[in-house]
Amino acid sequence: MHIVVDGYNLIRQSDTFRQSERISLEEGRNALIRSLAVYRKLRGHRITVVFDGWVGGSPMEERDLAYGVEVIYSRLGEKADEVIKRLLAKGDEEILVVTSDREIAVFATRRGKTAVASAEFEALLERSAGRFSATDATGAGDEDEDDHRTGLKRKGPARRLSKQKRAALARIRKL
Repeated sequence: MHIVVDGYNLIRQSDTFRQSERISLEEGRNALIRSLAVYRKLRGHRITVVFDGWVGGSPMEERDLAYGVEVIYSRLGEKADEVIKRLLAKGDEEILVVTSDREIAVFATRRGKTAVASAEFEALLERSAGRFSATDATGAGDEDEDDHRTGLKRKGPARRLSKQKRAALARIRKL
């Protein structure tokens, strides 16, 4: 799975990353990239984070690799939203977009991709960071409390989610 992250959207939706951003814009970006690198190491997903470079950026789109995370800065005059849409349009692989921007989320859904809200993904990052430190300290990870389901009684197709929603949930479970 390829996870595409709207960088500044996630930073500004998160209390943790926003505190780092208050120190400097670069520190906010670095904190996010480090957190994504830990998640990538644990889960093995390909991760691309896209930042705006449209106000004071380079005339060309810039790409970098930091801790195994692909980092893209949009070119001067182009917003990160446009880069993300371009990645979604040409990507044939399974892509999940992390953003709270409704326009991008709708664009992703219409192309058969999955969109996850920034706050929801931040919670996954925090859990994985906790699991990573527990694994480092003891050599064994914690059991995921969300994996076991008790008390769910579903019968028949009347309560079945639509095919599109079931597919989106299946992609999210892979996180």
